[in-house]
Amino acid sequence: MGDPADHDIARIRAENPGPFTLSGTNTWVVGRDPCWVVDPGPALADHLATILAEAAQRGGVGGIALTHDHADHAEAVPELARETGAPVAAAAFAGADLVLADGDRFGPLEVVATPGHAPDHLAFVTGGACMTGDAVLGEGSVFVAPDPGALSGYLAALRRLRAMEIDVLCPGHGPPVADPTAKLDEYVAHRLDRERRLVAALDDGLRGVDELLDRVWDDAPAQLRPAAAVTLAAHLDKLADEGRLPDGVSRPEFPGWS
Repeated sequence: MGDPADHDIARIRAENPGPFTLSGTNTWVVGRDPCWVVDPGPALADHLATILAEAAQRGGVGGIALTHDHADHAEAVPELARETGAPVAAAAFAGADLVLADGDRFGPLEVVATPGHAPDHLAFVTGGACMTGDAVLGEGSVFVAPDPGALSGYLAALRRLRAMEIDVLCPGHGPPVADPTAKLDEYVAHRLDRERRLVAALDDGLRGVDELLDRVWDDAPAQLRPAAAVTLAAHLDKLADEGRLPDGVSRPEFPGWS
């Protein structure tokens, strides 16, 4: 079973716990002479100071990589970049010095596009370790944003990671995953089970957002119901793309999402 330390990777957890961040956002510091920082996290002074101290012990920062531009992963980027002078690389981030795409390399990091949670989402692989951001968490599941093709793209990305030689997942939230194969299989199975339950609810004549959520996401805590509604939209879009969505189904709508 894998361990980030086996790959000279340190985990620094921010003190920003919550329903979506679990125990806090994980920042990963990779290698040394220089090191590479993945997801600097929230702009918390203590968190930034810990990153800088770890980086100093590793010979400075060669680059800052973002899995995606959500604030709990990216808010500290400008200050870390100012403090270190290191370039910032991401698929979509206003302050990026380098725009990354699938198959690129950034220092020791191989870029793997993992859309779904966000259209710009990337994972970073080095050796047998994969920094997954919010594509895969250490515990629980993620919401899938209803961008065009999001859910199909997400499932394809999970299967692609599953086919790679990875022995540890370093997620954006939660503990490291020492059995990537089992976790990725679990994630695909979970998403397909949601789809099966949604299709069954539609076959039973359910058409409204609330009744579909009550039936298919009955296990979602109240504070996560908005995230469940986001993912419901992504599931409905997938069924529509495949010609499997019945007429008259209400779709949750969100400004800025298709």
